[in-house]
Order: sequence, then C-alpha cells, then structure tokens
Amino acid sequence: MRSTSLMKSTGLFLFFVIFSMAASNAQKVKWNKVKVLVYTKNGKGYVHDNIAASVVAIQALGKQHGFGVDVSDDPAKFTEENLKQYDALIFSNTNNDVFDTDAQRVALMRYIQAGGNFVGLHSASGTERKWRWFKDMLGGTFFWHEPGQSFTVNVLDSKNPSLAHLPAKWERKTDEFYFIKELGVNLNVLAVNDHTTIQKPAGKALDTFGTVFPSVWWHEYDGGRAFYTSLGHQKEDYEQEDLRKHILGAIEWAIGPQKARNYSKAYATSPTDEVRKK
Repeated sequence: MRSTSLMKSTGLFLFFVIFSMAASNAQKVKWNKVKVLVYTKNGKGYVHDNIAASVVAIQALGKQHGFGVDVSDDPAKFTEENLKQYDALIFSNTNNDVFDTDAQRVALMRYIQAGGNFVGLHSASGTERKWRWFKDMLGGTFFWHEPGQSFTVNVLDSKNPSLAHLPAKWERKTDEFYFIKELGVNLNVLAVNDHTTIQKPAGKALDTFGTVFPSVWWHEYDGGRAFYTSLGHQKEDYEQEDLRKHILGAIEWAIGPQKARNYSKAYATSPTDEVRKK
C-alpha cells in the first residue's frame, strides 16, 4: 500500500511539473503600455470584505509600475467597444452571477477570443457557476473550502513571475484552502496547497490529487490566456508584499506576449456557443 501511495504521489508531482514547465520563461511586459480593468461585481450571496483592499493593492501596483487601472462593479462596462482597450480583466473576489444580460457575457467571450486575458483572484472561482464557458475559461468552479487557518502552499514553478519571489513552501498564516470542482484537464498548475499542513479540517478532504490540491494555475483558452489563484482571503493579505507580487506576476503572465486584441477572431453570439478548435 505504501509503495502504491508513493507512486501515486510521485506521478501527481510529475504531472504538475510537466504542466507547469511550459510556464517557466516569463515574457516581460512594457508596463507603461498596459491597462487593466478590475471587476468587483458580486451577485446574491456572500460578499468578501477584502474587495476594497484588493483594489487598493492593484492600484498601488499600477502606480508603482506605471500601468493603468480602471475599477468597476458595473456589468454595463462589458461591451466589445469598452473591453478592447484592456490588456487584462481582473475579476477580484467576484462571486455568483455578475452579469445582467447575455450580451455582457458574449462581450467577455469575444474579448477572450480576440486575444484578451483574464486574471481571477480567490472567490472569482465562485463566479457564474452555471455558465459552462466561464467555468472552463477560469479552469474550474468553487466547491468548498476549509475554515480559514494556516497551511502551506508548495510552489511547483519557481520561475513563473507570480511565484519567483517566494520560497518553495509558501506559508499562509491565515487563508482559505479552496477545493475546486470541474477542473480543466489542460491546466498548467503552478502551485498546490498541502492538506497535510491543515490543523482543523472541516471534513474529509478530496482525494483527487492525494494530499495536495491545485491552487494557482494558468492556461490558454478560446484564443486568450487565463490565470487563477485561489489565495488571498484576508483583507490584510493585500497589504503584504508577497501577495502583491503574486498578483503582479499573475497579471504579467496572463498578458504574456503583448499584442492588441484582434476581433476578427471573435465569433461568439451566445453564451452557450461551443468553443471552436484553433
């Protein structure tokens, strides 16, 4: 049994490393030519008290590095004409249904299809839980989390700009250990949470990946790039240098090779449109 468990853990580690190796060489962006939209809309249900702090953190990063930051919780901002100006859309602790109309959802789809980029922070994985395209674009959808407490994050790709400043084991003093369901099969997993470091589990942990669970990843999807981190529950986190650099690196990696959006590649007319193979 012990050898089987060892083989399983080793195989999973290699699985994560192989997927993360593609992310090992960061492409530097010209920050003075970058503009992002921080979207903070929440639907009915729980609303995090960290949203204002996350906005302050991203605005501070923009001021420090010279990129533009717009902030909104208005879904009416999601039009093709408005979104094309942004190098990345950052969904900061959004939750539940965040759009009023299907036209707004289609605008997001067409932005991604045109080569746009997405960054999801923490509860963004609980956004639009009934919309298949969004869940696939983010990489999964929220399932549940352990009570807030300390745990260890194992960094798999120390060269990715979102993690390069961190030790191999990133100790989270107080955060939420997220479990995500409907995970994509082509995710480049950059870090995993170590469940053996949880002190007060709420229940039986998912055994999907043994004793670890993916917490930071990126992938290319439907013409664009998407980056997600489940970390950053406490509002105080966003005052800390380690999380701020984590977010800055996430934006950098999501943008990737800087290029303008090309709407000739956008094809969506409905939120239920199937993704076309490239």
